[in-house]
Amino acid sequence: MKFRTLGKTGFSISEVSLGTWQLGGKWGTPFNQQDADDTLQAAYDHGVNFFDTADGYQGGKSEQAVGRFVKTHPDVHFTTKIGRKEEPLTSDHFSPDNLTRYVDDSLTNMGVDSLDLVLLHCPPMSVYYMPDTFFTLDELKKEGKIKNYGVSVERVEEAIKAMSYDISAVEIIFNMFRLRPADLFFDLAKKNNIGVLARVPLASGLLTGKFTADTRFAPEDHRTTNRNGQLFDKGETFSGVDYLTGVKAANELKQRLGTDNLAATALRFILMYDAVSAVIPGASNPTQIDRNTTAADLPALTAEQMQIVKDVYDKYIKNPVAYLW
Repeated sequence: MKFRTLGKTGFSISEVSLGTWQLGGKWGTPFNQQDADDTLQAAYDHGVNFFDTADGYQGGKSEQAVGRFVKTHPDVHFTTKIGRKEEPLTSDHFSPDNLTRYVDDSLTNMGVDSLDLVLLHCPPMSVYYMPDTFFTLDELKKEGKIKNYGVSVERVEEAIKAMSYDISAVEIIFNMFRLRPADLFFDLAKKNNIGVLARVPLASGLLTGKFTADTRFAPEDHRTTNRNGQLFDKGETFSGVDYLTGVKAANELKQRLGTDNLAATALRFILMYDAVSAVIPGASNPTQIDRNTTAADLPALTAEQMQIVKDVYDKYIKNPVAYLW
């Protein structure tokens, strides 16, 4: 495993880290504590030292599991996201009073004295024009309740606007099907020493190359319930790509890149960008950890391979995805 610095935090984190949305339970299935603990341990055993969670994941059980683990592994860092555990989502979730309450709740849930990194969890664009929100985070940092803060975003413009404040990191969707962050945002992040966490790196599984036109998902899986953005931003599910188009594009990538392991190649592609501090694929059980972490050991993609990705993106994906997120 190789390590990169996470922006202003100064944390040296594994370039392949772990997202815990699915921790201990696949989409739509019940949480399993043993699976969660075993998954965290398997990730650590493969060199992963950074975990991404949120107060709403698995009803708070993801935060609890990560909190227990980091208390016994002081070399592990983490981020938790706040602001979306209560519905319906409004800008008021990010008011000073609510932010303070959410931070206190996460401290209690994780059983720690201070949160390594707090990210606002995909707030509405209006929140970036609420300076008291960010000034409150500054105060919580002075109090020692949080060590760093930043944002998790849907759109590039939100990430750029967030740099008006004293953020340390941005979590953003970036993958072979979502290339726009590399156009401008990455340069700005490097210039401002902002850590970048690449989320949804496999486009909800499309970039494993294992899906077909006939693939069906569980009734409660967001790939069933949110395919057209019914529940939350459409850009989250399949990275906003039309499903059948995504299957075609993934198949062409496999063929032209000459790989049967598109998932690892897709993760390695993201790591070709030095602005990225870490990629955070998810895992619901230990068996998925090895697939993810092997990406760090793959050789760098060639210029020809990088061009193939861009060609496929331009052919299938860019319009309309690049113009929406």
